[in-house]
Amino acid sequence: MIYKLPQQKLLRWIALFLIGTFLQLLFYIPTPVLSQNSNSCSNITTPLTSEEQTYARAAWQYFVKNYQPATGFTNSTGGYPSGTLWDMGNYLMALNAARWLNLTDQADFDSRLNKFLTTLNSLKLFEDALPNKVYNAATAKMVDYGNNPLEQGIGWSALDIGRILAAFDVIRTCHPQYNEWLKGIVAKWQVARSLKDGQLFGATVLPDKKTLLVQEGRLGYEEYGARGYQLWGFSAPKAIALEPFKLVEINGVQIPVDSRDFQSTNANNYVVSESYILDGIEFGLQGELADFAARVLDVQKRRFDTTGQLTAVTEDNIDQAPYFLYNTVYANGANWATITDANQPYPQFRSISTKAAFGWHYLFPDNAYAQKVFDAVKDLHSPDDSGYYAGIYEESKQPNKALTGNTNGLILEILYYKARGNHPLIASTSASVSTGKPSENASPATPANQPNSTDKPSENASPATPANQANSTVTTAIATPADTSKPTEVTVAPIPAVDSPQPSSNLKLDRPLTPVERRYAEAAWRYFQANYHSKSGLIDDRSDFKGATLWGLGDYLAALHAARSLDTITSKEFDQRTRHLLGALTKLPLFGGELPSRGYDTRTLQPVDYGGNPVAEGNGWSALDLGRMLAALYNLKSCHPEYTAAVDKIVLDWSYLRVVREGILSSATVTKEQDGRYLTRVNPETRLGYEEYAARAFQLWGFNLDHSAVGGEYQTTSVEGLKVPIQRHRTDTNSKVNKYTVSNPFVLYALEFGLDPQMRSLFEPIFQAQAERYRHTGTLTASATTLIDRKPYTVHSTITGKGEPWVALADNGQIVPKGRLVSTAVAFAYHALLPENKYSQELLQGTTDLYNPLAGFYEGFYETTGKTAVGFTNSTNSMILQSLLYKVMNQQPLIRPTNNMKSPWWQEVSKENSGRGLPNIAKQQTKLISDSSGSYWVSDSEKAPLVSLRGSQKSKVKSQK
Repeated sequence: MIYKLPQQKLLRWIALFLIGTFLQLLFYIPTPVLSQNSNSCSNITTPLTSEEQTYARAAWQYFVKNYQPATGFTNSTGGYPSGTLWDMGNYLMALNAARWLNLTDQADFDSRLNKFLTTLNSLKLFEDALPNKVYNAATAKMVDYGNNPLEQGIGWSALDIGRILAAFDVIRTCHPQYNEWLKGIVAKWQVARSLKDGQLFGATVLPDKKTLLVQEGRLGYEEYGARGYQLWGFSAPKAIALEPFKLVEINGVQIPVDSRDFQSTNANNYVVSESYILDGIEFGLQGELADFAARVLDVQKRRFDTTGQLTAVTEDNIDQAPYFLYNTVYANGANWATITDANQPYPQFRSISTKAAFGWHYLFPDNAYAQKVFDAVKDLHSPDDSGYYAGIYEESKQPNKALTGNTNGLILEILYYKARGNHPLIASTSASVSTGKPSENASPATPANQPNSTDKPSENASPATPANQANSTVTTAIATPADTSKPTEVTVAPIPAVDSPQPSSNLKLDRPLTPVERRYAEAAWRYFQANYHSKSGLIDDRSDFKGATLWGLGDYLAALHAARSLDTITSKEFDQRTRHLLGALTKLPLFGGELPSRGYDTRTLQPVDYGGNPVAEGNGWSALDLGRMLAALYNLKSCHPEYTAAVDKIVLDWSYLRVVREGILSSATVTKEQDGRYLTRVNPETRLGYEEYAARAFQLWGFNLDHSAVGGEYQTTSVEGLKVPIQRHRTDTNSKVNKYTVSNPFVLYALEFGLDPQMRSLFEPIFQAQAERYRHTGTLTASATTLIDRKPYTVHSTITGKGEPWVALADNGQIVPKGRLVSTAVAFAYHALLPENKYSQELLQGTTDLYNPLAGFYEGFYETTGKTAVGFTNSTNSMILQSLLYKVMNQQPLIRPTNNMKSPWWQEVSKENSGRGLPNIAKQQTKLISDSSGSYWVSDSEKAPLVSLRGSQKSKVKSQK
């Protein structure tokens, strides 16, 4: 009897165990799932070419030949029945790609995935918590890396878990009928055990059989793995941040390297291609990761340029001992190291990686080097149709005949990415952001339309226009966290086809672009490809903000004209985009029924404030933005007269009664009173340089703006011994808004209208002060307003501001320590305007390679660190295109005159009393003239006052040869 009670307890425990097991089976292994799909994943917008279909079939054959029917798994390498969770993730990505590329049918897809998930769900887990690092693909048993069965297992890999979680997300998105099954699998795993202190932790088994948790991941893969976790609600903020890292110069390129070294952590800090390629095709390269990826590709090109050795490095299996190597850009203090996981060097086995070459080519399809290295491997598949080889050995030039699921899976995933129109496979708002060192400027990026932002719009997301500076500082309330639901995008119809569209503009170019200049033009145009809203026809002012101002849309129209004139785009693309933009301009809600509002959501066309927050009635108008658009529309009529009627119809819908008053420009702002009422106030514009630019644009349309056009008395301050203008001396307003001077409006004016004697007297000391600073200090200076991807988001690198020279200011007037930037756009413009000047040549050399082949030119680089300022804008890339056009037009003003005074606009002006504030007489108030100093537009009025710089003498720009 003494054994009966323990025996009863044992029976009860067995019964409970069986019941629990049954319930697990009931809830976590559904019956086999059959097809219920079709969604956007099947939307193949850029079908594979016949050659690309051959690539895809070759890669898929690897998985056909290495399939294990008993488990549904595939071999990680050809004929070797082993696989990690990373390999399983590769297979799921390949299977999904194969389905949508029609390499397999739905029945085969369902059969394969049902078997795979059934086995995966029943896997024995390490410590009953998480999948073991590796399994026998034929038996699904836990094994070590030698494929030897182990009852305990060898631990788990957090990075591998992140990889398969990303694959799970693709499967549940593209095949939602499997969602519940996948959720059940993830629910069984104790994922939280692999997270600690905001980082990813793997598990390893020590010789004494104890389990040790170890932090996993270095720069590149760490962020990628954390993104996979994030897709399933598991946060690893330290892992997804980029820090800690440093920049190491390799072949003349500053390469980001994880600063945790091998000696102190026993973990390799290798820099390879694959992590950036995966991030690009799955999540879309964003922010600093986009910059890092471009650098990693560029340094491999530079090695080729120096040595003649094609270079595409990443980790790969090889077909001989030691069987797996990391071919790196950098690892553990050594450039171009080829090492084992134990940091043993094998430089003789460095290879050109097939998967890396495929990845770089399709991520950067216009990159000539990526094309060259791709051509070397695109046909490197086995003659017996077993898939793609891993690569080509650099030293022997012989194929590395290792066949792997990693190589072939990534090729299929890349080709599917291409077929989707280079659209990332995973819709995610997650981003890796910098949170500290090594840059003093590395505070996190939080645009106002992100859910965690509670900042004022004027502090964090101002568009790239002057409009939000002068009169808007009192207009917007604090932004509440934005609605994260995706807005409904409106579809705008282009205007009807125009009569007899011209094959190109009627400009006569003095010479064609050089090959280098053409590369720059194509790089700048990439911004307008990457940020184009195909439904609305609009372009974002900045790549991280779904909004546009009228100034930004004017920039876009000017870029369209320049790209077509330079033959960067075809006449068909120019016509399609132009008609679409004009169609959108007709649909923009007008503030008070008068003029376009200050900002619009580029997806919905609804008015927004500078923080991206909806404002149903709008928030006023900007005369400066309006001037920018009027200049671009006038030039469209001049150079492409077939659009005249459509352009005039748009501008005749607007009312000018309050924007032009007594010869000056005024803008409207909306203020909120203490009693809750919103009131509109109209005040004169006073932004130095911008006012003069906009006034000249209005004069093209016949408006009398003698008091806003360049001329009269200007207050100056001494900078580098030169009298630099700081503001116009005027009696019509006591506004104190403008207290800084930057280059942007002056170089834009010079490019489009030329340097008339009055503007020249302002332009020259502004340029010469920057040249003198460089001469004295060696600091390259191109002072401008630029946008960056972190606070304060807008930086005014001034020539003079708040009474001090060379300060960097935020929108709110606060000084930004070490925030000064060298502007890429201004550097291009100064060189176009002054090509023989030694200093402008120095500027160009310092900025010409500051571009991402996928996203356009960066805003510039920081003066103090030389680090690239991550940020892409409409204005910068538009000005670069305009600068290149100016060069090949023999330095003629970009705005060309038209003699068509019988267009709808001038006919309406002639009628008088329109009730819309149209000009009094049908005559342009400015004209283009030429003299010994060049061609330029001047006021066609005897009342235009000469420029007087109070207490200064005119200074001339020296060539500094």
